[in-house]
Amino acid sequence: MFTYYLIGINVIGFILYLVNMWLYSHTPKGQVDKLLTVVSLLGSSLGILIPILLFDRKVVKDNMMSRVFIACIFVIQVVLFLVFQGHHADNFSLAFWEFFAKYNVILIYLVIINFVTFVAFAVDKVNAAEHRSRIRIVTLLSLAFNGGSLGGLLAMYLLRHKIKKDYFTVGIPLIIVMQIVVLIYAMNAGW
Repeated sequence: MFTYYLIGINVIGFILYLVNMWLYSHTPKGQVDKLLTVVSLLGSSLGILIPILLFDRKVVKDNMMSRVFIACIFVIQVVLFLVFQGHHADNFSLAFWEFFAKYNVILIYLVIINFVTFVAFAVDKVNAAEHRSRIRIVTLLSLAFNGGSLGGLLAMYLLRHKIKKDYFTVGIPLIIVMQIVVLIYAMNAGW
């Protein structure tokens, strides 16, 4: 029954996203963004992600927040799906330091990617002040998404950079939540 629900809700998300694309290209304000948000939370993030990857890959500032949201919700929903399918350990643990001690390469990666992300935000801040070529928003968000979210958040508020853009002020904390969910799952996956 659950599988049929997921298939149905993802088909609905796929169709709604295509309708939304058509509305954006043919009407001034005829979008169904709020409905897409609700449907994605109900489990259709994959159904929305597929037409984005197939038909709407152009990333602009106007669609950046929705892309960050859909990507984070998709990852969280994959983790929830795995948990509901029984792919987890019998005992639940939040022993972060034990996990990082066992898999120290993950900790090393996180330290490096957060440092790189912080530096990228700092370079972008300097370049903005000096009217030089900037680092693309997609690059900054990708660094955060791939593990550098704490470095990005720290840079945002220490350097007062990108704090007026919702895809950063909401997107980076959402990415952090997604990464915490993934980390907790990895700690309890039962591998």
